Amino acid sequence: MSDPLSEVIALLRPRTVYSKAISGAGRWGVHYSDFGYPSFCAVLEGRCQLTLGGMKPTTLESGDFVFLPTTPSFTISGFEPYTPKRVDPKTAPSPDTEVRYGTKGGKPDVRMLGGYFIFDSEDAALLVSLLPPLIQLRGVERMLTLVRLVNEESKDERPGRELVLARLIETLLIEALRSTPSEDAPPGLLHGLADSRLAAAIRHMHGEPAKAWTVEQLAKKAALSRSAFYDRFTKAVGMAPMEYLLAWRMAIAKELLRREDLGIGEVAERVGYGSASTFSTAFSRHVGQAPGRYARDPASRGRPTA
Repeated sequence: MSDPLSEVIALLRPRTVYSKAISGAGRWGVHYSDFGYPSFCAVLEGRCQLTLGGMKPTTLESGDFVFLPTTPSFTISGFEPYTPKRVDPKTAPSPDTEVRYGTKGGKPDVRMLGGYFIFDSEDAALLVSLLPPLIQLRGVERMLTLVRLVNEESKDERPGRELVLARLIETLLIEALRSTPSEDAPPGLLHGLADSRLAAAIRHMHGEPAKAWTVEQLAKKAALSRSAFYDRFTKAVGMAPMEYLLAWRMAIAKELLRREDLGIGEVAERVGYGSASTFSTAFSRHVGQAPGRYARDPASRGRPTA
């Protein structure tokens, strides 16, 4: 059976950009402006506070892992009163050594590993919208081990570095998402997969994207009436079943056009269209340009240049 979570992460194509060690002691606080890229933080020892947007401060302790899919502005600090140091992560230099905030020297109150990466997929906005805005895990040793490996690998220049990092980051994301209490997640893929009945339908959509699914057929896979399935799916995932299926088919089509030397007709067949012309019309309406042009134009598809 198809694994929707793994497939979404594979299409996101995460790529590590930067990681660093951070410590703080005494009176300290750092306010990071809105960033947009996905970021993570693992607390190695001690404790600190994280304040995200309009949310109340959250205490982070040794063994905690935090993942922010879109990284809005946030503040990380100690527990004493402080005047925050403002940092724009888009322009801040990348230090070669541990960044220390607050009291210099001596034992820190907290030590962390933080980093960010980018998604190469043009569909990142859609796919990330299916994920929770904040994931906080406590005491998951596998996460800390993966973060340490990412940190070590990102600083080395050994052969195969980029491939190893890509696999580590994919594994990190999968571990973070599948360790999340999905029942309490906001509308999105995790919430949908947490519902065993909806999960059955989602797995069929991912496993057979070329099938001419109807709401009735998917409702049957979920063992629900058509109306109950439609309402339950829309509330849990944040979009209607056919809207999600269309978005998933188009994400696959973009990947096929980008990665493989396939004709428009074959791509159309793989994503459930009976003819190249019908697919081209749907693709053009959804993406904003014809599939042939999309396939020939790397810039329009966000193809990495580095």
